[in-house]
Amino acid sequence: MRLIMLGAPGAGKGTQAANLAKELNIPHISTGDIFRANIKNGTELGKKAKSYMDAGKLVPDELVCDLVADRIAKDDCKEGYILDGFPRTIPQAEALDKAVLALGTKIDYAVNIDVPDEAIITRMGGRRACLNCGATYHVQYNPPKKEGVCDTCGHPLVLRDDDKPETVQTRLNVYHEQTQPLIDYYDKKKILVTVDGTQSMDQVFSDILKAVRA
Repeated sequence: MRLIMLGAPGAGKGTQAANLAKELNIPHISTGDIFRANIKNGTELGKKAKSYMDAGKLVPDELVCDLVADRIAKDDCKEGYILDGFPRTIPQAEALDKAVLALGTKIDYAVNIDVPDEAIITRMGGRRACLNCGATYHVQYNPPKKEGVCDTCGHPLVLRDDDKPETVQTRLNVYHEQTQPLIDYYDKKKILVTVDGTQSMDQVFSDILKAVRA
């Protein structure tokens, strides 16, 4: 089973991808993890990616696609994988199609977790982080035992800049502009599955499983 996870920042893609990977016993692959692994192992692709990242530049599409193609060709991906955070644009999706075709396989489903912008802004605005130990909370869904204080290390919790409403809205605008066209792209290929991401995490998970196993 080869799946792509789509959805706006804060829609819950990463959580669902991790749960699906366990359930289906296939790797959960995020572009961040691929970058880190290649940089750590000092691969040629990793060195190239690091040179862009060190300069504060975005890693070019072509290099990201090469890194993903290299990862999905590994033995642990023979039975399938879940791509989280890739592709983000139509050129990346087209490059992925070529890479998958070269391996003699195909993408089975693109899973779109649909959450309205207002719900995402509310959801992310409720996040609180501990800058000391990295623990994260949510004022509504996962509150700390004592308001504003980390359960793990007792340090104060903060609302990170990326979770502030104005930053979230900017990220959502970029998402709609770049990634929304992917929803139409996979819809035309008849492999798009859309689930209601405003439901409980368990219900979203159950809906995805039902759709991909249908």
